[in-house]
Amino acid sequence: MTTTITAQMSQRIGANGRSYWRIYVCLMGETHWPEHVFRGTKVPTLAQRSAALASLGYVVVELPDDDEWRCWDWCESRSAYDDPSGAVTLIASVQVRPAQPEDLRDVARVS
Repeated sequence: MTTTITAQMSQRIGANGRSYWRIYVCLMGETHWPEHVFRGTKVPTLAQRSAALASLGYVVVELPDDDEWRCWDWCESRSAYDDPSGAVTLIASVQVRPAQPEDLRDVARVS
């Protein structure tokens, strides 16, 4: 069985007020997570997400007999939990694995 790691993608508003999407690999116990930033408000396509993950050294773990789009889970989060009328943040997550088998060195302690 291959050990997997969670990658997430969320939209942020920068200090300049512009929106961007960011995809990152959640490495527990690490102070810096690998990330890639997409400029603009449009949700990055599956191809763009896969290319970004590949540039970080990871590939999406696809479900058996399934399309890649089904591997991504979306959820809502709020920054102000006591304000149900507040804006929500969409967070997407997907299971990934290192692209190179030798990169499994750090994965065992993450999953």
